[in-house]
Amino acid sequence: MQTFSLQPDSSKPVSNPNFIKELNEQQRKAATHVNGPLLIVAGAGSGKTRVLTYRIAYLLQQHHALPHQILALTFTNKAAREMQERIQKLIGDRASGLWMGTFHSIFSKILRFEAEKIGFSSNYSIYDTNDSENAIKLVLKEIGLDPKEIKPRTIQRKISDAKNQLILPDAYKSRFVYSTLDDITARVYEIYQVRLEQANAMDFDDLLIKPVKLFTEHPDILEKYQEKFRYLLIDEYQDTNHAQYKVTSMLADKYRNLCVVGDDAQSIYSFRGADITNILNFKSDYDKAVEIPLEQNYRSTKFILQCADSVIKQNQKQLHKTLWTDNSQGETITLLENFDERDEANRVVNYIQDLSLRFGYQYNNFAVLYRTNYQSRVFEEALRRKNVPYQLVGGLSFYQRKEVKDVLAYLTLLVNPEDEQALLRIINEPVRGIGNKTLNEILKKSRNEKRSVWSILRNVESADIYKPAKARIGEFIDMIDSLRSQLQSGAKITVITRQLLEQSGYVKALVEENSAQSLTRRDNVLELQNAIAYYEKNTKNANLASFLQEISLVTDADKYDENKPAVTLMTVHGSKGLEFPVVFIVGLEENLFPMGARDGENSNIEEERRLFYVAITRAQKHLFFSYSKMRFKFGEEQRQARSRFLDEVDPGVVRTETGATISQNNRDNGTSDNNGDDINIEYDWQSPIQSKKPGSTGNSFTYEYDDDPFLVGTVVHHPTFGTGKIIQRSGTGKDTRVVVFFKNRGQKTLMLRAAGLQVT
Repeated sequence: MQTFSLQPDSSKPVSNPNFIKELNEQQRKAATHVNGPLLIVAGAGSGKTRVLTYRIAYLLQQHHALPHQILALTFTNKAAREMQERIQKLIGDRASGLWMGTFHSIFSKILRFEAEKIGFSSNYSIYDTNDSENAIKLVLKEIGLDPKEIKPRTIQRKISDAKNQLILPDAYKSRFVYSTLDDITARVYEIYQVRLEQANAMDFDDLLIKPVKLFTEHPDILEKYQEKFRYLLIDEYQDTNHAQYKVTSMLADKYRNLCVVGDDAQSIYSFRGADITNILNFKSDYDKAVEIPLEQNYRSTKFILQCADSVIKQNQKQLHKTLWTDNSQGETITLLENFDERDEANRVVNYIQDLSLRFGYQYNNFAVLYRTNYQSRVFEEALRRKNVPYQLVGGLSFYQRKEVKDVLAYLTLLVNPEDEQALLRIINEPVRGIGNKTLNEILKKSRNEKRSVWSILRNVESADIYKPAKARIGEFIDMIDSLRSQLQSGAKITVITRQLLEQSGYVKALVEENSAQSLTRRDNVLELQNAIAYYEKNTKNANLASFLQEISLVTDADKYDENKPAVTLMTVHGSKGLEFPVVFIVGLEENLFPMGARDGENSNIEEERRLFYVAITRAQKHLFFSYSKMRFKFGEEQRQARSRFLDEVDPGVVRTETGATISQNNRDNGTSDNNGDDINIEYDWQSPIQSKKPGSTGNSFTYEYDDDPFLVGTVVHHPTFGTGKIIQRSGTGKDTRVVVFFKNRGQKTLMLRAAGLQVT
């Protein structure tokens, strides 16, 4: 068994020997707690990444561990890189050799070393979600089901959920079949796993469950890694699933030096298997665990923090903590009440422009956060109209574009020719006379003979297929074999990639198509070549298998560029771990945020509330809530009810645009004709709002006529409703609508051309 010396290395100078003094008292306790299980309950903005970084630096500086004896697990590659850089600044070269990265990257690395122990070779492929769905689609066809009726994505999600719970095909089939869909899933799951093994491939979930299999079946291997990783640190522990919980528990079982950092109030990933009980039950799992709360917030103003606290305290399942800050009180949260989603988008963009002018903010200081991806469209349109640059996080990834995946599939075959999905993807891309009929015959022969597609192709002369197709297949196999041989002989990846693109005719086909779309695809292929060249130039011992593994594990969070001078559009889920001076939380309506929940009916409402809490705590200085009274759904305009979460926030820290406060339990049901009985708004009639001039920014509207008297803030009289004040306005010309707050009748939405309003 391999062992490691703990003798100090005095040859490496310490960059900052007194760095621990930079921490506050609670942070210092957490960073200097050395042995035994430790739970750090880190509230939003409390410096948890700093504590993890300093803790690792302290372990190294004080010679409690060598770098390779520390395993730090994160949820994004970006977080791992940032921590590595910070540690390097604190203690210099002593930090080299740390094992730090995402769960998937770390355990895929371990599996590269140990794959043969569980029936794989070290050059196994990693299937992304799209690859998995395509493999499942083939299985559905194989068992006589139509993928148009039984969606591969649905089956893939059910299999993924099972894997996250460490439920393997046999157990699923015997214990978890409750419906026809479950029965189909059980059949597909069993065959799908066989196909993965035949293709020498693992999907994302396998990267977590295969280590459990490895450690269970080979106790000596487990002991080797227990001895190697004497100190384990896990970031965002509230987001771990059962498989992650199990494998890290196995590794920590010998020395029990497990430090987990997390915030139960930010547990928002149950839809992908995250189990909040992992953090809630940590002290039960480790009876001698020390718990240290981090409660000082360094990010947000007092008002923003007060707002967040008022929301999250509504949840029943939580670890006790009280966040506080020495930051300024700041400005109250602004509530935008909009007519529809287009009105909402236009007003948000106007506020962005106005705040940029007033406070000197750059566009990357702004974030628009929404519950679902489809909400981005109207904001993209509004930003484009105003020539405001933006970046959409969570859109189509560069590495998910068809042409990029095609080239990566070619490269994958050079590393792992058994990869069935890669092979089927590009064997006739570009078209080379190997049609669907031929491929179906090859697949049929592969299934009947229980041999891989690659082995069938290599012996294609014995197959009963069209003779010209055999010739084309032979040429394809020769090309792949030749390039594989060059790669194995040490040829550079960039050289091999260039030859592959030339010999396959892939780029030539794009150029000959000569459409705007095909030329854009060609440019993306050239950009992929640039990425490969950069990787090869900047990576020690660069190899194609490592490059393919690295890009297969890229996440949306890794693609976010915080320095790009553009407004950020993203889901709340995607924003976790980020912060912005100005945040807009939009679409705060029932059945949107919270998603699909009704009073007293949805047990997941606490997670939706945690999601709202995460959104609030992304803001540093300015926070806006926004909802629409009308929204297009299923092709028609529907009335919306204001989110229940707006009833839960502390009313003392939220103001409407007019300066009015809103009391709790005052959820607008979305109608435009309230009788005023349930309205309880405090309104300062003695201090009317200053009306904006036509075309000015900051009020979200551009008026059609210079002499239009019906501006926001104008006091008007209605023949039925009496005296009121215009508090919102949308539309132009004869479609102009105004929202008027009447002293005695509450809020009304009126068509200006028919309202009969008079300025008083």
